[in-house]
Amino acid sequence: MRPVLLFVALTALALPALAQDAPDAGPLPHREKPSEIRAEQLDALFARLHQPGAQGEALEERIWQLWSSSDSPTAEALLQQSERAIAARAPAEALSILDRLTTAFPDFAEAWNKRATLYFMMKRYDASLQDIDRVLELEPRHFGALSGRGMILMHQKKYAEARVAYEEALAVNPTLERAQEALDAIDRLEQGI
Repeated sequence: MRPVLLFVALTALALPALAQDAPDAGPLPHREKPSEIRAEQLDALFARLHQPGAQGEALEERIWQLWSSSDSPTAEALLQQSERAIAARAPAEALSILDRLTTAFPDFAEAWNKRATLYFMMKRYDASLQDIDRVLELEPRHFGALSGRGMILMHQKKYAEARVAYEEALAVNPTLERAQEALDAIDRLEQGI
């Protein structure tokens, strides 16, 4: 018998015996899913938004990056395609992409938010509000969706409801200057200034 074949044969015979002598290492360590890691990162970033001197813009940018991330490269690619279509002023194409995206990945909050934004741009306010509701079911801290709700309600002259939306946005992200400016504008409108 050749030495290599003999070595292989002896190793095959010895492995079961070695396995019996090996101490039980227990279960394999739990590895977090990317979505779980993102959730932890989001929690930390939202906590930092509430600290004195928070760098709102930098924190917001990182939050938006995490919201735009998915465990699926396909979902991310479709989201990017929709953004390019919106930038190219091709709303029908963007809507087609976002319809496919929300159907294929119904738990991807940013897909719903992007479609809500597109509906807003198309002045389809009721459809936008429906998608915003879905965004907030999936990510209640989505200050972009809350601010978007406020904008739509202001367009509809529902100032009291718009105030609530902007206040909710500021509760999760106190660094939102535009939300505070919108509240000031509502105050002026309600006072007839």
